[in-house]
Amino acid sequence: MALLDVVALSDSPMRFTDILARSNQPRGTLHRQLTHLAEEGLLEIDRDGRYLPGMRLLHLASHSWSRNQFRTLAEPHLRKLQEQTGETVHLGVLRGAEVIYLDKVEGRQSVRMYSQIGNASPAYCTGVGKAALSTMDDLSLHRLVDTLVFHPFTEHTHLSAASLLADIHAARQLGHTFDREEHEQGICCVAAPIRSDAHDVLAGVSVTGPAYRLTVEKLSEYAPLVRAAAATITADLHARLGPRG
Repeated sequence: MALLDVVALSDSPMRFTDILARSNQPRGTLHRQLTHLAEEGLLEIDRDGRYLPGMRLLHLASHSWSRNQFRTLAEPHLRKLQEQTGETVHLGVLRGAEVIYLDKVEGRQSVRMYSQIGNASPAYCTGVGKAALSTMDDLSLHRLVDTLVFHPFTEHTHLSAASLLADIHAARQLGHTFDREEHEQGICCVAAPIRSDAHDVLAGVSVTGPAYRLTVEKLSEYAPLVRAAAATITADLHARLGPRG
């Protein structure tokens, strides 16, 4: 799994020596493991001898995504929110200190941004991530925040635990949170939390767009729509999937 992480999360195919440097494994052991992964179709080797994700891995990921019940039940509500606002809508779920994007409905005027289905972003500087963090109990939240290393993606990124916790406290009071160019320059969003203890879901839904369109006034206008979508998804989660077990 560690080797799959190294290769699959790389921005480009990796040479054996690159993987060796990052794996801390003996050369012979690493070679055997990579050969086995390639034989199973989880990795492929291109004509230059570099390793990249195999078709079997992509097939498993696609199959898992298509059968994700949470994403499936949320999809019509995401599309409705996109129709109401005209902007891009995201659904993300919290995994550790990151938010994983489960679904994305492009706006009428698609804007180039980092988010893609399956991508992970730091929770502390994204709207969906902070919305999900706001659903955590105080003890769990403080334990998680204590582990964070704050990276300044933009001049607006939170750089301290105190700043982030103040933002999350405000989100709890409002029922929604904002990302005002914290992760990507020129990109803003408003997000609301989704929580289901019965289904181990700590998540969020957001409306995202360029800062010149999503002004403070526009974000405030969309906030009730995002909260309503999150509440409906939460209700559907319990009504359609029922209690776990």
